[in-house]
Amino acid sequence: MKTLKFPSAYTILMLLTVLMAALTWLIPAGQYQMVNNETLGKMVPLVGSYQTVEANPQGFLDILMAPIQGFYDPANYMARAVDVALFVLVIGGYLAVVTQTGAIDAGIAKIMVYLKGKERWMIPILMGLFALGGTVYGMAEETIPFYALLIPVMIAAGYDSVVGVAIIMVGAGIGCLGSTINPFATVIASNAAEINFVDGIGLRLAILIIGWLACVIYVMRYADKVKRDPSLSLVATQREANTAYFLHGSNEAAPELTLTRKIVLAIFGLTFAIMMWGVASEGWWMAELSALFIGSSIVAGLVGKLSEVEITDSFINGARDLLGVALIIAIARGLVVVMDDGNITHTILNFAEGLLVGLPQVLFINAIYWIEAVLCLVIPSSSGLAVLSMPILAPLADFAGVGRELVVTAFQSASGLPNLVTPTSGVVMGGLAIGRIGYSTWLRFIGPLLAFLTTMVMILLSLGVVLS
Repeated sequence: MKTLKFPSAYTILMLLTVLMAALTWLIPAGQYQMVNNETLGKMVPLVGSYQTVEANPQGFLDILMAPIQGFYDPANYMARAVDVALFVLVIGGYLAVVTQTGAIDAGIAKIMVYLKGKERWMIPILMGLFALGGTVYGMAEETIPFYALLIPVMIAAGYDSVVGVAIIMVGAGIGCLGSTINPFATVIASNAAEINFVDGIGLRLAILIIGWLACVIYVMRYADKVKRDPSLSLVATQREANTAYFLHGSNEAAPELTLTRKIVLAIFGLTFAIMMWGVASEGWWMAELSALFIGSSIVAGLVGKLSEVEITDSFINGARDLLGVALIIAIARGLVVVMDDGNITHTILNFAEGLLVGLPQVLFINAIYWIEAVLCLVIPSSSGLAVLSMPILAPLADFAGVGRELVVTAFQSASGLPNLVTPTSGVVMGGLAIGRIGYSTWLRFIGPLLAFLTTMVMILLSLGVVLS
């Protein structure tokens, strides 16, 4: 008999899409009245305005259209996930061009010489940097380029692809979970709750610091275990295949780190620095970032003495390698479209609102956390969830005698979950696809850590209520 295999990321997302479509036939359709919030510059739901509307159940054609609608809205040609998907393809092309110059392989070999015996200390340093990006500006989609860069380094250091993915995904994820001044989560949620975003920052710092320490210890323990005994790796059966894929053949001699390749690596690092600057201070997003990496591909290829054919062929082949990641991102976005078109998103929020009425303070704040955690499954965008849920849930805190800043903290702690495990998140599924890690394998790795983080957040939220 054939053993049962956990379905692929594509199948998981399509099954979830089918489930959401089925729910549009079972859950009553409803909408809140939407009003303009001048502070946010967005339409937000009005408390107490929920009413049932005409049902719009999603059928077979809607399910098939969901991945297409994940890319863009066919009715008005508004972009949805097409910009992120295109960015992923460009990143794949860019990394392939730089790899073709031999600079990345030569750089990795040199790093391994410098770090001989000290490789494990890369983990806390890099996780700290990614956590900083997460807590300051909600680093998520911007992490995608780093997977193809960091995973080969980790494999060359004697670890596995799980360690490489964990450093990025868990590092940035705990930063988002412990957001302090993240404008796409904490600031938007605070504005929607009509409070100052620095209110409650002490508790958020505690969540960030304790959570980061726990994540670093967890990843380092796993990494040490894999280095001691590679057979204990969660992807041990893929060891040879991953070595060949990420390191381009373990038996090949590493290319020499010539002056030309050093210049290519300098261009490579400068490109990422410009990316971070553009996102943080210039308002750049996927279109500008795609243009940046296209331009850098050309410069790196020419400096690396590649021919025109080598540059274009490498770019196209690299983009082809990440085509599956681009499709995953679109399918994940299409799932949310099915819910919205089926008019059940607001119904689920209204149901959550009803669950909170009359709860004691400690139960109230933990219920907020769990409600937001569930809503994150279907609305993985932190800013989108903040705009939708905070105008409804924050006022309920006044009746429960709980500070609104605790509701915001509960929200942002829950909104960090999609960056760690949610299958509807293109960032999670895309990162796992680049790392060639099955979703079930990732659940085995992240499960115990997720349980700890959830318990920690609930305890700190409860203490926040008691001490306020």
